[in-house]
Amino acid sequence: MRSVDREDGPVKVTGAATYAADHHPDGLAYGYLLTSTVARGTILAMDTAQAEKAPGVIAIYTPFHPLELRPYAKEENGELTPPIQNTDVRYYGQAIGLVVAETFEQARDAAALVSTRCDAERPRASFTDGLPSAVGTSVVDVLADGVSSIDEALDAGDVTVTATYTTPAETHVAMEPHATVAFWTGDQVTVHTATQGVRLVVDRLSETLAMDPARFRVINPYVGGGFGNKWDMWPHTPLTVAAARALGRPVKTVLTREQVFTVVGHRPLTAQTVSLSAARDGTLVAVKNDGVSSKSASNGFHEQPANLSLALYGSANLHVSRKAVTLDVPATTIMRAPGESNGSFALESALDELAGELGMDPVDLRRKNDTPVHPATGLPWSSKHLAECYTVGAERFGWSRRSPRPGTVTDGDWLVGLGMATATYGAGRGQASINVRLRDDGRAVVSGTAADLGTGQSTVFAVLAADRLGIPVGRVVPELGDSATPPAANAGGSGSTSTNGPAVQLAADAAKEALVKLATEHEKSPFHGQEVTFSAGEVRSGGDGMPFGELLTSLGVAAVEATATSPRNPVRDHAFRSFGAHFCEVRVNRWTGEPRVTRWSCVVDAGTIVNATTARSQIVGGVVMGIGQALLEDLRIEPETGRFGNATMADYLVPINADIPPIDVEFLNYPDTLLSDLGARGIGELGNVGAAAAVANAVHNATGKRIRDLPITLDKLL
Repeated sequence: MRSVDREDGPVKVTGAATYAADHHPDGLAYGYLLTSTVARGTILAMDTAQAEKAPGVIAIYTPFHPLELRPYAKEENGELTPPIQNTDVRYYGQAIGLVVAETFEQARDAAALVSTRCDAERPRASFTDGLPSAVGTSVVDVLADGVSSIDEALDAGDVTVTATYTTPAETHVAMEPHATVAFWTGDQVTVHTATQGVRLVVDRLSETLAMDPARFRVINPYVGGGFGNKWDMWPHTPLTVAAARALGRPVKTVLTREQVFTVVGHRPLTAQTVSLSAARDGTLVAVKNDGVSSKSASNGFHEQPANLSLALYGSANLHVSRKAVTLDVPATTIMRAPGESNGSFALESALDELAGELGMDPVDLRRKNDTPVHPATGLPWSSKHLAECYTVGAERFGWSRRSPRPGTVTDGDWLVGLGMATATYGAGRGQASINVRLRDDGRAVVSGTAADLGTGQSTVFAVLAADRLGIPVGRVVPELGDSATPPAANAGGSGSTSTNGPAVQLAADAAKEALVKLATEHEKSPFHGQEVTFSAGEVRSGGDGMPFGELLTSLGVAAVEATATSPRNPVRDHAFRSFGAHFCEVRVNRWTGEPRVTRWSCVVDAGTIVNATTARSQIVGGVVMGIGQALLEDLRIEPETGRFGNATMADYLVPINADIPPIDVEFLNYPDTLLSDLGARGIGELGNVGAAAAVANAVHNATGKRIRDLPITLDKLL
């Protein structure tokens, strides 16, 4: 397990990294989205006359003067239809037009002059009111022989707990606002846009603009955070590209912070009713989880939080149902650990409640129901060391000092509680292609369409290539985020390293073979016709060696390169997941009800850890988001208007430094060789799963109050 500083650290710290909005091609014009101020209805008219006369205005596009866009062929967790192709309004803040002007300020000011007349209807905007009419999407039952229903199985247990847990809507609040810059050269277009995968944008643009994908080049080497809502292509991108084509000049559109709250999606609301039944010794007899998620009328995505109950703890009887409530709100979309973040809050809180009823230690209850096979499928886990996570975490954290009686440990005005929860997230490996180019300057370039959202993926590329080539990490140049390079994995689903990593290794091996072939066959090579090997960055024959850069220079060859493809994981007889355990301390002020997280430990079983430095940052980032979910984040939907009432960073609360304690992270580092020779599983979302539940469990231990509705705010603790 290596610890390497981020290869992109210097350019980010110095401001040299170019993000999407940093591009300024000659002749640039600026776009500004017009957005709806009603949540449901029909646009009757848009008066643009005054705006068209405003200084600097070049064009205004609306449903009455549209940029032609074709329907999307499929959904990618974003909107189902391209923007401004009809007069339907589906949510407050929907893109209904684009103003293009000579400057951003001129476009913004002109947008304020456009008046819109709508036939407005009352929106469906209350998740609670919609719960009785939630529509079922599917039910999964896994029952023991002779058991007719999950309720029969629940009745058979000695102790049963049942409770309903809710989570609010959340938003991603990435540091970088969404932006797109587009410019055309003949029938070719170059697009700089904030995305988690340039290939996703190429595919989407080719659909809606009805063009050959080969005519698009999408470039995005740096991403200022994503967390899911930079996965799909959102309305500003096709409008910007189409406007640039129509006007014959480059166009840039950067979303305002308030537009980022509405235009590019949010995490759905959820409600879960969990019933757990166990024998007196803690063995789970039955697990029942009925989960409901909100869903936007603008797309099909909704979370399935109850699914986690099928995958984590052993039980002979499992039941999961999934339902959705359709609301007239912005698109619901993926957000870090979709489904499993919310699912773990309910399941891990319910486990804690069951432990209390049984009089068991929460860690012991989880150990008791740890299982070597997937609970629903019966497939053995490819590699699982969750029990060791519990043991190591409890020891590092000092779990033995926890009082089993809630509300009994104090420190002055503070009630002190300890809580824990299991972390888990699915693991997989898809197909990826990577190119490695050995240059005459002694450097190696590793390229592919992968994205680095701040996750450290570019550093992983450098580490893996350096190890395979036997050269210092500093001599590897990662090139990510260019659709002209081989098709690597997009950044999502905690699958970047597990998918792209093996391809980097194969491509490095192939590049070495290409260099050896050149060394033996080139007539001017000092190794011509000899037995040649490659090691430690040198071509060697007998006792003689030459660095590959020197060899290429001597031959007048600028570079040799190779592209290799790593296939999808072929193993079908095992199940794959990453695991971990969270332990935290929370203090609650006895007078004000203020909760504060003051200590945290997390132990992780995620296969091979390629770079401990960036891997730790990923776990810490997930924990920070989990603390935000537990204590702060709550995107408020006004039931009367469908408007987000706190769609600014002044009103939507996220954790800051003062909210976060020191976070101790320990990696077990057991390679999962069934997944790949590299053995790395995903970690990007793992730290988020279970974190909110650990906080809620610690709050209960501190106060005796069980909070089942996030966030845990002081009014709920007074």
